[in-house]
Amino acid sequence: MKEEYGYCRISTPKQNISRQERNIIELYPAAHIVKEVYTGTKTVGRKEWNKLYKLVKQQAETGKEITIIFDSVSRMSRNAEEGFKLYEELFNLGIDLVFLKEQHINTDTYKKALESNIQMTGTNVDFILEGINKYLLSLAKEQIRIAFEQAEKEVLDLHQRTSEGIKTAKLNGKQIGRIKGNKYTTKKETAAKEIILKNSKDFNGTNTDSEVIKIAGISRNSYYKYKAELKQAAEV
Repeated sequence: MKEEYGYCRISTPKQNISRQERNIIELYPAAHIVKEVYTGTKTVGRKEWNKLYKLVKQQAETGKEITIIFDSVSRMSRNAEEGFKLYEELFNLGIDLVFLKEQHINTDTYKKALESNIQMTGTNVDFILEGINKYLLSLAKEQIRIAFEQAEKEVLDLHQRTSEGIKTAKLNGKQIGRIKGNKYTTKKETAAKEIILKNSKDFNGTNTDSEVIKIAGISRNSYYKYKAELKQAAEV
């Protein structure tokens, strides 16, 4: 029985991974979905990917048929050199790779390029036919390489646009990030401090520390931090 794995990756927890998962399940409903949140172009720090990579290598060595599905080539790798090497390594292990947005570089397409060699004739024409076969194979490889290079370029372009945006904002006098030494108060912190002032025995209330922590719905560390700040402010 063929094993199918769908690999989904986003860069930050704020992004929505469900779109990738939905796209894969729609075409491969039996796929085991592997999810990951990781920022970076290389696979070194991707724990879930590395687990999957190790698993499929072991399975492939036992002769099991395996397919890994990606929503796009950028989910596999955004480093052109690493991505191309990884593609070839998995291909040589007999693992099928599917890229929903770049189906022209699926391993099935690559296999056809390898298998569709023009038959030799046993004549001098074979010199020409051999050259054509090599050209077709190199063309298929080049398409794979270009796809990974495009994924890498998208990252570089994004970094450049972000850098240029920050420079432009600074030139226009806008503050980027927090000003060193300034303390910022969140709405949650303000609300929690109001509850502490109203309910804590140390101020105007009748409740114990444990009771106020439950009322405010905050952690013990946050509670004692806020209470200390309120006391300090009262002493000023």
